[in-house]
Amino acid sequence: MISANNVTLRIGKKALFEDVNIKFTEGNCYGLIGANGAGKSTFLKILSGQLETTKGDVTITPGQRLSVLEQDHFKYDAYPVMDTVIMGNQHLYDVMKEKEAIYAKEDFSEEDGIRASELEGEFAEMNGWEAESDAAQLLNGLGIGPELHYSLMKDLNGSEKVKVLLARALFGNPDILLLDEPTNHLDLDAISWLEEFLIDFPNTVIVVSHDRYFLNKVCTQIADIDYGKIQLYAGNYDFWYESSQLLIRQMKEANKKKEEKIKELQEFISRFSANASKSKQATSRKRALEKIQLDEIRPSSRKYPYIDFRPNREIGNEVLTVEGISKTIDGVKVLDNISFILGHDDKVAFVGGNELAKTTLFQILMGEIEPDEGTFKWGVTTSQSYFPKDSTKEFDNDLIIVDWLTQYSEIKDVTYVRGFLGRMLFAGDDGVKKVKVLSGGEKVRCLLSKLMISGANVLIMDEPTNHLDMESITALNNGMIKFPGVLLFASRDHQIVQTTANRIMEILPNGTLIDKITTYDEYLESDEMARKRQVYSNDEKPEDN
Repeated sequence: MISANNVTLRIGKKALFEDVNIKFTEGNCYGLIGANGAGKSTFLKILSGQLETTKGDVTITPGQRLSVLEQDHFKYDAYPVMDTVIMGNQHLYDVMKEKEAIYAKEDFSEEDGIRASELEGEFAEMNGWEAESDAAQLLNGLGIGPELHYSLMKDLNGSEKVKVLLARALFGNPDILLLDEPTNHLDLDAISWLEEFLIDFPNTVIVVSHDRYFLNKVCTQIADIDYGKIQLYAGNYDFWYESSQLLIRQMKEANKKKEEKIKELQEFISRFSANASKSKQATSRKRALEKIQLDEIRPSSRKYPYIDFRPNREIGNEVLTVEGISKTIDGVKVLDNISFILGHDDKVAFVGGNELAKTTLFQILMGEIEPDEGTFKWGVTTSQSYFPKDSTKEFDNDLIIVDWLTQYSEIKDVTYVRGFLGRMLFAGDDGVKKVKVLSGGEKVRCLLSKLMISGANVLIMDEPTNHLDMESITALNNGMIKFPGVLLFASRDHQIVQTTANRIMEILPNGTLIDKITTYDEYLESDEMARKRQVYSNDEKPEDN
């Protein structure tokens, strides 16, 4: 068990947390939620001891081991992958390395023999002989194949490093597991594996995530941060939402009844306070009136943007024809003879782990790069707007936000443009910020403003939920569902894929395409998906680019 006792954290004059008391018990998975800036990651750092409190303390059951998902992706670059994972249990790793150093000595003394014997006993007690096989099992589950297990961390790409660091956090059955955005940079297969792992995990888990489907799948309790307090709710994310809304409705109804009672008492007091025969009753009602306290209903600190994609022109029947597109990058064929035809009702989710292939196809369709082979043709009634995964070029300039967005608008009126920024929670003064200094989340909201103001009837989105908070993801999800045009998108957010897409495309590691008119959940259960996973499992799987 881990608990926070009267925890207060002040940053300058602002209190981020105020007298927080909460216990996290064994056998539960807690989803820590709250608006951006509420302090979710900060609270995890307090629990892990990385950050000192202004007041109060954190206690852990004696003898229990706490494990944290590391956020520094370069911290272990000098170490092999296998060592990095086993370091998740630092004491076991230290024993293993000391033991190896003793056995490597040329002048092995009697004292060395005694120490080696002690270490062997301790190593066995910690199941050290199974350490490498346990680590390999975690790595394989997350999609890091055996060919990478003894590579140096510095030789892995970004998503591979994230998976190794996650395996490190999970290693050795920790008693308390703290995970800050564990699904970031994971493909949907790895997320699915992690969900099952956490569902079966017997100890305490506290997780911060913007993935609503993930929270619904793994959480038994929700810890909601709002106004510096943390309120526990039993159940998953959807249950929290319903419960919190029900609580607000109940408080409003209770206040309404109290207000009616107050009015009734005030009318009686006003009418009979000067009446001698009724004076005692009036006095009694004054006392009753003083005791009535209305419940304070503070509006949530969460803010939802308004995302509404409205095409300027209705789309025709001919949308997009792709014929035999192939593309090789750095000697690897990422697209191999890709062909498909889009209709005017299609909302297509590109899924699977071959992220480079998805991005490459989107860039080809937007004319940013040329295919090696094949052609594509957009219908004459179509207009396209693109949300790139890497937006560096979009914001590498000295424009302020208003001027940046104006360049994508047919109407150049400043008030009109500011209206779209306001929908995305940019206040008046924010409009004069330079785009190059914006945060990741602010840049994403700018790109979504660009898609809205463009009036395009075809939207191409490459991982649009990166850097967004839960409220913005919910608003984006709703906007995508309501959009009357054609969508092509890639997203790791299971709920967005499931609720938005009516067609699923997956580009396999060998560059070929699976194309199914179905929902995402149905696709995952399909026989073809099962056969694909069998073909590309274990050592037979081509290198994932």
